[in-house]
Amino acid sequence: MSTPRAIIPLWILLLLSLSPPTLQSNPTVCIIGTGIGGSSVAHFLRQYSPDPTRILMFERNGVVGGRMATVTISGETFEAGASILHPKNYHVLNYTKLLTLKRREPSSSDSFGIWNGKKFLLKTISARSWKVPIVEKMVSLVNSVYLFVRYGFSLLKMQTFVDDTVERFLNYYQAVEGRPVFESVDEMLEWAGLFNLTTRTLEDQLIDVKISPLLMQELITVITRINYGQSIYMSGLAGAVSLAGSGGGLWAVEGGNWQMAAGLINSSDVELHLHEEIESISYLGEYYELNSTKGSSYACEVTVVATPLDELDIHFSPPISIPKRKLQHTHATFVRGVLNPVYFGMDDVSKIPDLVGTIEDPDLPFTSISVLKQHSEKDFTYKIFSRKPMADALLDNIFRVRKETIQINWGAYPHYKAPEVFAPFVLDGQHLYYVNAFENAASTMETSAVAAENVARLILSRFFSKASLSSSNLKSSTSDEEHLHQDL
Repeated sequence: MSTPRAIIPLWILLLLSLSPPTLQSNPTVCIIGTGIGGSSVAHFLRQYSPDPTRILMFERNGVVGGRMATVTISGETFEAGASILHPKNYHVLNYTKLLTLKRREPSSSDSFGIWNGKKFLLKTISARSWKVPIVEKMVSLVNSVYLFVRYGFSLLKMQTFVDDTVERFLNYYQAVEGRPVFESVDEMLEWAGLFNLTTRTLEDQLIDVKISPLLMQELITVITRINYGQSIYMSGLAGAVSLAGSGGGLWAVEGGNWQMAAGLINSSDVELHLHEEIESISYLGEYYELNSTKGSSYACEVTVVATPLDELDIHFSPPISIPKRKLQHTHATFVRGVLNPVYFGMDDVSKIPDLVGTIEDPDLPFTSISVLKQHSEKDFTYKIFSRKPMADALLDNIFRVRKETIQINWGAYPHYKAPEVFAPFVLDGQHLYYVNAFENAASTMETSAVAAENVARLILSRFFSKASLSSSNLKSSTSDEEHLHQDL
């Protein structure tokens, strides 16, 4: 005779189906966002702690890298987002060594001009047609003299201001044994002597160091518009970082900067969830429950938000409170073709500078136009930055020939406004962390890495009670990053 089956009441089945996810034996850290911030948090957690922590990473897109992305136009690949790195960006320099990535110099502009919508206020000499080293050096010297005649000793004052800011930033690379773990962005900036730069505009800072109005209105404005899409009325620290991004020795990763994020993720023993957006985060006492658009739930003792919350719709329970801020949207337009020299008052395309910057004027339709690559005398790939989308009619006016056009709208960085107000690194007083709080100071790949290192140390000191940190267990990279990324 068969044994009768036990009948489980329906209400018990319903309760079982609604039960929370089971906590793992090892602590779980969940990271939302796979850009340089999120991947750096994972890297530093592994670097500073040998404990078998479980790390989950969530990315709403199908590729990692966040705002580090590439675009392919006419079969050639170019940086579409974060594109240049400074020679003193020591975290990302270490990433390239750790991951055995190759560095390259970004395509440099042979000639430069400042356009006011009607004429070029300044235009340097081009050495493109000679291609002889001694001639190129002579042309470079002539251009330097020309700039000095126009702007005078203000150029040296500007460089001193930038160098001083960079030197203060280098404090964040001091040995961890003697460097504090920072609970807030304000505290982090005060310690390095950078906080006051966030309380005043770049213009105010430059006036203090006696930089001429002409240099501010022309060259400095061009630089801030290209690097941050904003004017000299932006906050001072972000403005100084922007100026540092126009100096010499700049570089990028061969094949795309996104490879740093991919490599760090691969070498950090991470469980990666692509095409999975987190739509709610609830604190349930001992852990956070993360619910995704796929209908899945995850239990995490520690949760790290490593993507800007400004344009996301994540529901937090209990609610969090952060200062409201706007993102500065930059429209990047890539064109394979030839500029129309008539638009610039020229009779030949060869007379148009390789980099055309613009002054601050609301009537100007673009921020900059630069040559990414010259394929022949009448065939170029250009990148255009603008604050609004470039209409086809406008592009047809600016270009004589357009073979291919790709447009990308980036929520690229905060809209900077002094005095800056910062979101907290710890969003709820528990273990919900926010890497991008630091972006209101300055937004670069390196500042994201610096903030991520501090957040990783903050997690270890607050959750794991590790007061002393070491960097003894660096991991080597794997070579399978390629599958994590594809072009936009």
